[in-house]
Amino acid sequence: MDTIERIKEQISQNAILLYMKGSPKLPSCGFSSQAAQAMMSIGEKFAYVDILQNPDIRAELPKYADWPTFPQLWINGELIGGCDIILEMYQQGELQELVKEAAQADSENA
Repeated sequence: MDTIERIKEQISQNAILLYMKGSPKLPSCGFSSQAAQAMMSIGEKFAYVDILQNPDIRAELPKYADWPTFPQLWINGELIGGCDIILEMYQQGELQELVKEAAQADSENA
């Protein structure tokens, strides 16, 4: 399976997916840390991919997503955005709503 196929599979198999540097508990950059903190505070499970452990994904995802930076949050197969957008949506309460809806729909389809 090539890298783009792997990315597509990860996105389709996870209703809520954060591509980040490091892990939610041990982030390797400030932006990934802020994004992961916002996601964890919502209290729903989410998948993540550590792009530092997956250099092929780190190289290919920005081209596939047409989004140059990390972290990248994907919900229901759609790119939501990076750190600034995640934090802005979180502060406005939009992110919590989106995440909870995706998590609920995902558990109903499980």
